[in-house]
Amino acid sequence: MPTTARTRPRSRPDNENAPSSLSLTATAEIEVEAAEGERALPRFRMVAYTGGAMRIAAWRYPVVIDLAGLEIPSQARPIRFGHDPAAGVGHTDAIRVEGGQLVATGMISRDTAAAKEVVASSKNGFPWQASVGASVDEFEFVREKQKATVNGREFEGPINIVRRATLGEISFVDLGRRRRHQRQHRGGKGERSHGRQPGARGALRPGAGTDAGAPAATAAVPTTPTSPATPTSPATPTPGASADDVRAQALAETERIGSIRRVCAGRHLDLEAKAIQEGWDATRCELEVLRASRPKPPAIHAPEHSTTPQILEAACLLTARLDGVEKAFDDQTLEAATKRFRGGIGLQELLLEAAWAHGYTGRNFRDSRAVLRYAFSPPAGSIEAGFSAIDIGGILSNVANKFLLEGFFSVERAWRSVTAVRNVSDFKTVTSYRLVGKDQYELVAPGGELKHGTLGEESYTNKADTYGLMLSIDRRDIINDDLGAITTIPRKLGRGSGLKINDVFWTTFMNNSAFFTVGNKNFISGADTALSIDGLTKAEVAFMDQVDGDGKPIGVMPAVLLVPTALSAIGTQLFKSVELRDTTASTKYPVTNPHQGKFRVEVSRYLGNTVYAGNSTKSWYLLSDPGDLPVIEVAFLNGQESPTIETAEADFNRLGVQMRGYHDFGVALQDPRGGVKSKGEA
Repeated sequence: MPTTARTRPRSRPDNENAPSSLSLTATAEIEVEAAEGERALPRFRMVAYTGGAMRIAAWRYPVVIDLAGLEIPSQARPIRFGHDPAAGVGHTDAIRVEGGQLVATGMISRDTAAAKEVVASSKNGFPWQASVGASVDEFEFVREKQKATVNGREFEGPINIVRRATLGEISFVDLGRRRRHQRQHRGGKGERSHGRQPGARGALRPGAGTDAGAPAATAAVPTTPTSPATPTSPATPTPGASADDVRAQALAETERIGSIRRVCAGRHLDLEAKAIQEGWDATRCELEVLRASRPKPPAIHAPEHSTTPQILEAACLLTARLDGVEKAFDDQTLEAATKRFRGGIGLQELLLEAAWAHGYTGRNFRDSRAVLRYAFSPPAGSIEAGFSAIDIGGILSNVANKFLLEGFFSVERAWRSVTAVRNVSDFKTVTSYRLVGKDQYELVAPGGELKHGTLGEESYTNKADTYGLMLSIDRRDIINDDLGAITTIPRKLGRGSGLKINDVFWTTFMNNSAFFTVGNKNFISGADTALSIDGLTKAEVAFMDQVDGDGKPIGVMPAVLLVPTALSAIGTQLFKSVELRDTTASTKYPVTNPHQGKFRVEVSRYLGNTVYAGNSTKSWYLLSDPGDLPVIEVAFLNGQESPTIETAEADFNRLGVQMRGYHDFGVALQDPRGGVKSKGEA
């Protein structure tokens, strides 16, 4: 049966790559008996496993299943054709170990095409084989030049001994297929070449191993019917036996049970019950007691959760303590990440997980170059061979993007409140007509004919460009196992993108000497234009007196008061205060604030910064809502308003991991009638 489970190599003492399940095609002896009569069902008998050493894909060294530790969940196990659940053949009624071999008998009880094929082919002498699936619960690695006795035979290392396993299903498989498999994978004696590194982990298909030393398969169709096998206890009297024979059988059974109890001595109650039930003799029981009493080697088990990209990503964010990580993943993924990486995941561990998923067989980070190569550039064919598809670049990029956005939104974003946003699909210049054109409705003449309107001759343009930066996680960060490197660097890249868009936006906006002019009727100056009730009233009048090409009002209302930091306090007062009082005795001043709640206040530190041309701590702007009539526009490629981060292995002349962030956008001034600039002084 195929498996995708794998144990973590770092915890294996010797065999780094043993999977958690076996699927082997054992050369078997199979007899299919076609019984006579309407109700009698054909029966079969097969030697499913001879107890010898096998070569199995994904195990570096030969494998022997210790039949004494093979758990058989029930005597009735499904029998299939080619491991296909939809192709049932029948079921077993007895599975037992005889002379160091696994023997199964049963009946062909399914009414399927597969069952009919098995019976018909057996009558024609076809040599069927058996394929047995078993899950590995515990195995022992025997080193070179050491020996171990299993299934009544002695084996010399290096070899793997599966001490505990659970039997799954058994399937009939086709002999021709097995021969093709042998031709394709034939190497030295008992060896196979699978076209990949020895010990590689991956999915195993039925027929992936061989039972060394098994006899050739045979098939027979007896002409006499056979009745279903019924397990009998040693104490069950033989039909037709005399009274003396019955007493002799009872005495032998009593002596057998007594000897079993003496051997177990009350210390192995489960073993004692099993021995009595299954008819073991004292010698067999003694061997099992010795095996159960010896020290157990360290058991290697498959992890509770197979590693997935989502689990690794969640582990990184949990380790970095990102706010809101619980909302980004489901409970099952978060629980798996917490259990699998208790105490957090390190950068080395993250890269090793990706490298192992792509076939890397090392157990630590000592060969960092090889780990990076496998993590970022898995060998050709590794995914097809059954390895997990873990895109470490994608995981790092997803994790980094979370912190990239933290950095991006940590800088001033007043620009977003005063600009219109355009979505562009490429880097070409785009042209749009002004919203204020000859678009007034005309009277519809009799007959219902509508006149054609025009967009007007006034237009504006914009185009997106690419801005970016590359930073690296160098070899020192990786060797120091610093997971913080994949959180700190993205924050820097995100902050850098936020600063750049501010720089481009405010450079364009403040270079407005030819945009806000007296000729455009959107510029006022003089001492009475300082930000106050009177100054704001003057700007509001100038804004609302704007007209279109026909000399008619544009019909757009001011909505935003944009001020430098020096005017932040008075701007807030004008927006929030109901009353503004003058405390001088000789000045008459209305206390009611006519502009309370009219214009939302946006403050930018860039307006008064001396590095930028056009800066002023006294100038301020009254603007329309950018959705109505924008004075400035930002174009984003494909509507992507936040930057993008990508991760890859560093170039050959560098040791480490590179991260690059980039952002595609463009900024351009638009319609002068969308705002009024006040100089704020004479």
